[in-house]
Amino acid sequence: MVMTRSHLSDSTLQTLPAGTSIPAYDRGEVISGIVHLGVGAFHRAHQAAYVDDCLAAGETEWGITGVSLRSPDTRDALAPQDGLYTLAIRSSGGEQLRVIGSIGSMLVAPEDPGAVLAALTDPHTRIVTLTITEKAYLRAAGGGLDTAHPDIVHDLANPQMPKTAHGFLTEALARRRAAGTAPFTVLCCDNLPANGATLHRLLTEFAALRDATAGIIGIADHIANQVAFPSSMVDRIVPATTDADRARIATELGVEDAWPVMTEPFCQWVIEDDFPGGRPAWEKFGVTMVRDVGPFEDMKLRLLNGAHSGIAYLGLLSGHATVDRAFADPAIRQFVDALWQEAIPTLPEDAGLDTSAYTAELAERFSNTALAHRTAQIANDGSQKLPQRIIASAIECLEAGTEFVHLTLVVAAWIAACAARGKTLPENHFTDPLDTALTALLSQELPANETVTAVFDLAGFAGDHAERQTLIEIVAVHLVHLRRDGPTLAFAALGI
Repeated sequence: MVMTRSHLSDSTLQTLPAGTSIPAYDRGEVISGIVHLGVGAFHRAHQAAYVDDCLAAGETEWGITGVSLRSPDTRDALAPQDGLYTLAIRSSGGEQLRVIGSIGSMLVAPEDPGAVLAALTDPHTRIVTLTITEKAYLRAAGGGLDTAHPDIVHDLANPQMPKTAHGFLTEALARRRAAGTAPFTVLCCDNLPANGATLHRLLTEFAALRDATAGIIGIADHIANQVAFPSSMVDRIVPATTDADRARIATELGVEDAWPVMTEPFCQWVIEDDFPGGRPAWEKFGVTMVRDVGPFEDMKLRLLNGAHSGIAYLGLLSGHATVDRAFADPAIRQFVDALWQEAIPTLPEDAGLDTSAYTAELAERFSNTALAHRTAQIANDGSQKLPQRIIASAIECLEAGTEFVHLTLVVAAWIAACAARGKTLPENHFTDPLDTALTALLSQELPANETVTAVFDLAGFAGDHAERQTLIEIVAVHLVHLRRDGPTLAFAALGI
């Protein structure tokens, strides 16, 4: 006879094994003050955990209403569990289990846009946070709003039934303004350069188009001048959850958890302190509140995320399935050290950044054998990630006259890894928003220089920078090496 376990839920919390951390507050007393767009694993391992700490400290007006803009999967997993899930904090030395209770309800935008707008316009909602990934900001190659995107076109024509974050935020802010309700603060938590300012610009651009389409004036100006968009920097490694993870967690807890989240002990959040409507006391739980998040953001993007991209693409081309295995490869480890030495001089010297301690900590995190962070997961959406992780650093090195050959190898490795799908890599091993055009281009097997030029044009890399051609030529040399003998020859050309 097969025994079935009960699900994790409010009613089973007290049955969990001793040593499992559970919400230290009455969830029935929590009021939703935050709406979060994009309830993926990262949000549940990061912002939701910080908010859980605040709720446990008595700040019960800051519960989270989660919104999925696309798939019902997370809602379907968490709804039977009363929004609860297990956060498994894993290190090479062991695992700590913590049940997070800060997400009170989940909405799926395509099913009921009206319910999402109702949550956003609720006067109790004072902060809207976002982790919708870089591609969901719908930027054109030049960095502005992709006004031709079908979802943008739809939202301009159907403001009451939006599909995009731009449409939901703009309509909600318009309704709040009409009702005399103060605007919420919009807190972007995605890896965009100057993410608050970037979202502010994109949303103002969208609102201006909406004003023009509707023949009215006002919401764009309101967003431009009355709504706060603090920037933030987030950092925590969150591998994709596997069926083996689910089975292990269920065995340890004695109850089923449909979607536990795996993560590392390290967690960082740096936020610009600009919240006119109030905020949780995040600083009591390790969040760094600052006037300017820029230097922290650049350090993370260029040293952690940049190295992650290099490890992912070179790891895939070298046959390494996870970050720890790739980082244990002596050639890749030496490459990462050299990449850091190229990127560090592009960071501001007067911001008090301790890059030596930071890279030492990164090395320890990359070596965490318990995470099993898949290189294919990191490889997704390279066309959206490489501009801020790699291209920006390479351009600054070029302008300063310093070396940047390791940085440019990352771009070539991305191109080579994309071309390897369906050949030495599985066909859909990782994905990119430009896949249709990339696949057509790479299938032509053009000479390296022509390939790189076409990819730069397609992805908008380096824009109209005067030295763009120099970058293309250096990336093309790397691509020749990768095509001829994979990372072995590319590393050898760098003296690795």
